[in-house]
Amino acid sequence: AERQAEVGAPEGLVVIAEEQTKGRGRFSRPWISPAKQDLLFSVLLRPSVTQLRFMNMAATLATCAAVEQSTNMFAGIKWPNDLRVNGRKIAGILVESTLVSQVQVGHTVLGIGLNVNSDPSLIPEIAETATSISRLLKRSVDRTKVLIILLERLNELYQTIQSGISLTNMWSERLETL
Repeated sequence: AERQAEVGAPEGLVVIAEEQTKGRGRFSRPWISPAKQDLLFSVLLRPSVTQLRFMNMAATLATCAAVEQSTNMFAGIKWPNDLRVNGRKIAGILVESTLVSQVQVGHTVLGIGLNVNSDPSLIPEIAETATSISRLLKRSVDRTKVLIILLERLNELYQTIQSGISLTNMWSERLETL
């Protein structure tokens, strides 16, 4: 997504990976996900500088909506970029932006990792702290349906931001930690 952004790819480009061998979160922490199990993707956006502060909020709220519509369970936000259900991490968001100047954003890439069908209990590094949609439901889940829900909600939230409406209240209501 980053390379495509640099050569002028349009806003809204979605790059999906079936597997990540070097997935990362904040502070370059590894993101562990078995192949063809979860949603691992990036979305290219071109917000204004004033809209930039809402990008993480839009991504986390859209991911919460996808989790909740898929599970009927509340998804909370562990500041600044993790989603949890029942105290266990189910998703991580990474927002990276390039600035052309102090008043102009070149582009923003929203990286989203959402545990859909993986079984974190089989991965020692995350067995005690993570979950997935399929573990919550005790059945396999159609990743495409979850992705569509998430992208539709992200589009709605991005349009909200573009119309000048803040997402801060909606986002802060879901914060579990600061």
